[in-house]
Amino acid sequence: MTYQDWTYHSLQFGPERQRNQPDGAWEPGRIWVEDPEFGPTERQDVTVLRELQSGPYGDFAWGYNGNGTSRAAAAILADALELGDPVKSGISVDDGLEDDVLVRLREAFCDEVLSQDCAEWRLRRVVILRWARSWYDQAAITALPDGLQLPALDD
Repeated sequence: MTYQDWTYHSLQFGPERQRNQPDGAWEPGRIWVEDPEFGPTERQDVTVLRELQSGPYGDFAWGYNGNGTSRAAAAILADALELGDPVKSGISVDDGLEDDVLVRLREAFCDEVLSQDCAEWRLRRVVILRWARSWYDQAAITALPDGLQLPALDD
């Protein structure tokens, strides 16, 4: 399998933006997967590969630790680790079919990464994979997901 990097780009509108919506409609947080680009000028014409979907149970959120953050973490980790559908893989907060190790990974990602983020952020896949590999090592878990392939350090 050939390693491919990409960037997760998120945008979550704050209360001021929500109040200014004509119908008062809530705008959920959104997460796009993009070709990695460096610097603000290079990101002006970025290629969006796909948008992650939050599913029928609720929206994405971050900047705190709650269900919206858990949904975002499940979607990002399932995508980065190539687990497939978050619900079917057992990492989703909403399905009741949770895998214990993946749930612990998801909640650590919420606490250590997503709860600290602001309204808009970008995070490369390689950073997530290195973080996840470190988490597995610290938890002394040797059975790694197939998608947890780290690139060579010179890539």
